[in-house]
Amino acid sequence: MTPAAFVAKWKAVNLSERAACQSHFLDLCELLGQPKPTDVDPAGTWYTFEKGVSKDTGGQGFADVWRRGFFGWEYKKKRNLFDAYRQLSGYREALANPPLLVVCDLNRFEVHTNFTGTLKEVHAFDLDGLADPKNLAILKHAFTDPDRLRPGRTQKQVTEEIAARFGRLADGLRARGVDPHDAGHFLMKLMFCMFAEDIGLLPENLFLESVEGAKDDPDGLNDILAELFDKMNKGGRFGREKLDRFNGRLFADGVVVPLTKPEIAELVDAAKCDWSAVEPSIFGTLFERILNPDKRSQLGAHYTGRTDIETLLRPVLLAPLRREWDAVRAEADTLWAKAEKAKSARAKATNQQAFEKAVGAFLARLDGVTVLDPACGSGNFLYVALNLLLDLENEVLTYLAQKTGQKRFPGIRPTQLRGIEVNPYARELAQVVIWIGYLQWVKANGFQSPRDPVLDPMDTIENRDAILDLTDPANPKEPDWPDAEFIVGNPPFLGDKKMRGELGDVYVDAVRKLYDGRLPGQSDLCCYWFEKSLSKVRMGGYEGRINRDPGDSVRGCQSTNTGTHQVIRRHFLCCLRS
Repeated sequence: MTPAAFVAKWKAVNLSERAACQSHFLDLCELLGQPKPTDVDPAGTWYTFEKGVSKDTGGQGFADVWRRGFFGWEYKKKRNLFDAYRQLSGYREALANPPLLVVCDLNRFEVHTNFTGTLKEVHAFDLDGLADPKNLAILKHAFTDPDRLRPGRTQKQVTEEIAARFGRLADGLRARGVDPHDAGHFLMKLMFCMFAEDIGLLPENLFLESVEGAKDDPDGLNDILAELFDKMNKGGRFGREKLDRFNGRLFADGVVVPLTKPEIAELVDAAKCDWSAVEPSIFGTLFERILNPDKRSQLGAHYTGRTDIETLLRPVLLAPLRREWDAVRAEADTLWAKAEKAKSARAKATNQQAFEKAVGAFLARLDGVTVLDPACGSGNFLYVALNLLLDLENEVLTYLAQKTGQKRFPGIRPTQLRGIEVNPYARELAQVVIWIGYLQWVKANGFQSPRDPVLDPMDTIENRDAILDLTDPANPKEPDWPDAEFIVGNPPFLGDKKMRGELGDVYVDAVRKLYDGRLPGQSDLCCYWFEKSLSKVRMGGYEGRINRDPGDSVRGCQSTNTGTHQVIRRHFLCCLRS
């Protein structure tokens, strides 16, 4: 079949999606010279129509076409491809997470990339563009070599690019002498607006068009942004659009920092970036360095990436919870098997109820997990911890749906996280980063984002010193930490010989006196976090566990030149279990 013949045939077809989809796909195989599913896999084990799946949100479904390691393919009636993609996204895990997700309405094709760790890309065209060699090549790659469609840019690269663009805007505000706190809070609101627009929480291009339309009218832009922030705070009409209530205190003050025309131009360029693709595990650190004048010089310095963070969090946070889930699942499997074999309706119902009670109890357990990072910075450890918890909960929800068809929204929320951070820029940024990461996860896993409000206040991220309370310099105190089941993080490293120069004599003398007898005076700064973590483990009511090499000790620990990250890895993977 030639492209012209394919186009001519399918432009004339007016059948429903269900009546025509398999015929359309078979013609596509003819066009591309590719084998048809039943020709190469008559058993339907790896390439088939109507692949039965369990939806992530619960219940059973069918992917219209599936080829293991290549694509999931969903047909939908015209003008409804967004719903088709969302539906296919909910099938991803059951389809072995294919590298491509393709949606089609018989006229229009959208090929969505689904490669881990890369920027998401969409290759879209309709029948009029099908004969274009570039579009034919995209379809051919989907059938023969999906890796050819792997995006060349990673989330890390996109995040760094966005940070650099936003950094120029921040530099302009700093050069004009704008109050750092006002500038930082204003930039965080702009940042969240652009993210919200790109994941569909704001109407498409609403923010971009609003800013671009006022690029030559700074006073007009002030009024537009003030109104937008007010509506995002309370909900309501913004022009012809009705906005959800975001709340979360981010937009509560409505303060707008006036921008110059060059700064508005920078904002327009930033708004054109794909904010949905940012990687929160490094996003916060980069933006903290941009917003905080004291850290601006560190912009190109190393930061701890997601892989390193997961290396620490998996044994500390995920491993004990997964052991619990393995035990619960074994019990649940037994109960379900008894229900299926039961000879009476009563016995069947009794075992099914026990099954649902066991799984439901574990879901409630996850929804009550608390995680503390007592040196949380801009929230990268907390974000990754939240992501791991959500992934585990989604696994449990999928298991429940496969057995019972029950649909549940994940119960884990960002407000289960606790943090302590001395820097006000980082503390506020941590809240934004954690919410961005949560909303990204919700969308990527096929769930509807929460509404009314979209955000909850995160009073659990505290702005204070974690190891020393100098409210009364004459009477320094050891501050309390919030109760939490797990303690994670990457406390600040500062060698003994540099502490006085960086922190001052008053602070160093006070902290050494306060911890005298527990830590030697020459201990590095990070050791005070380790000592307090160990104290938490030893508290009554807690069963502590410290993963460390034989012979390692918290007392007097001094890091080597490998840095704090290696110290944590080697010595103090601390986990608190209620």
